[in-house]
Amino acid sequence: MSRPIVAIVGRPNVGKSTLFNRLVGKRIAIVEDTPGVTRDRLYADAEWRDREIVVTDTGGMVFNEEDPLKIQVRQQAELAMEEADVILMLVDAAEGLAPADHDLADQLRKTKTPVFLVANKVDNARLEQESAEFYTLGMGQVYPVSSLHGRGVAELLDAVIEAIPTWPEEQEIPEEAVKLAIIGRPNVGKSSILNAILGEDRSIVSSAPGTTRDTIDTLFQRDGDQFALIDTAGIRRAGKIQGSIEYYTVLRAIRAIERCDVALVIMDAADGVMDGDKRVGGYANQAGRGCVVVVNKWDLRRQGEERMSMKEFTALVRKETPFLDYAPIVFASAKLNQGISEILDTAKDVAENCAMRIPTGELNRIIRDAVDAHPHSEKGRAFKVKYATMAKVKPPTIMLFVNDPEMFHFSYRRYLENQIRKTYGYEGAPLKIIAKKTETEKSE
Repeated sequence: MSRPIVAIVGRPNVGKSTLFNRLVGKRIAIVEDTPGVTRDRLYADAEWRDREIVVTDTGGMVFNEEDPLKIQVRQQAELAMEEADVILMLVDAAEGLAPADHDLADQLRKTKTPVFLVANKVDNARLEQESAEFYTLGMGQVYPVSSLHGRGVAELLDAVIEAIPTWPEEQEIPEEAVKLAIIGRPNVGKSSILNAILGEDRSIVSSAPGTTRDTIDTLFQRDGDQFALIDTAGIRRAGKIQGSIEYYTVLRAIRAIERCDVALVIMDAADGVMDGDKRVGGYANQAGRGCVVVVNKWDLRRQGEERMSMKEFTALVRKETPFLDYAPIVFASAKLNQGISEILDTAKDVAENCAMRIPTGELNRIIRDAVDAHPHSEKGRAFKVKYATMAKVKPPTIMLFVNDPEMFHFSYRRYLENQIRKTYGYEGAPLKIIAKKTETEKSE
């Protein structure tokens, strides 16, 4: 089941990023007292009372003469309404009601999605009393909070969890079918790739709604193998505000990534590697899904003054997206029907890698040899791995029981990951290595 999306919306400088950071428990969003500072769409996982959610920060509403206030408010609100399961409308209690609050409320009153009116920056009893003025917006109960200090946030989350809709079960997809999500920034050829995959002598078994969020899953067979394509193509609105298309793409991609085994990250060869490509690839990596980078429109890159070899373009991808260094790269042209079979062959291999389990004895041998060959210590104290086990697969997750988890730095984690990949490859599969303090380890 996909995790529900909770979107934070509001005019500039009401504290959306501060609330985002408070909900996800990390300082991810850049918090600065300047309107429009959040330009990139952000999302992160959160959990409350054993319920997992995805929180999105809908910043990026930069106001200027070319982008009138009401257009920006309306389009961002419509995007939030369309994809979110719960919407938090944030207002500034310290500043009081503003015209933009009325504009946003007018839009959100039209949606059937649960909306919570959150009065932020309520840092004292006086502001909590004054926040009652926001009832005039006609949005129902006002939830006074202080995102900075955490006041009232627990009560808000309790109400949000209660309001999350219960979805019907998704269509039954055979366990052996490889679930593929086609993701990427706008105009890289996602729909063309999807059509090329389905149009190349495939036996389509079924095509039915995947969830209540109106995606379409297409189940098909190829050479005895079953695949399910999760359709994420559909950017139905060409937003005119900076970031709005990106926002819509992100939400669609999140939904698809949540449900897939392997994410096909589509890039446009003619454009090179763009910031949007990095963001979308980062979502798949962060979610722990298998990943294949598909360089579409390769026929265009081989022509003209900016032609590149596959080796050169591969080096470019590795340089710009080092967090996807485990992902295989497939060069394709949906237009010419080139590389399509290779996409499916590679995706199948990646799905198998994501489900591959290393026997406990073999895993401990690899870890022991790696630590012996390159021991790690701090201030004269050695980092020791007592035991290793494979906690789960999809993604492959390794638990290390160690003497001091704080000594397990990123660089040493990468070192151990590389040693494991030397033996087992795990191409296309992100490896998670978690250090946990040995229960029998005595405090020193």
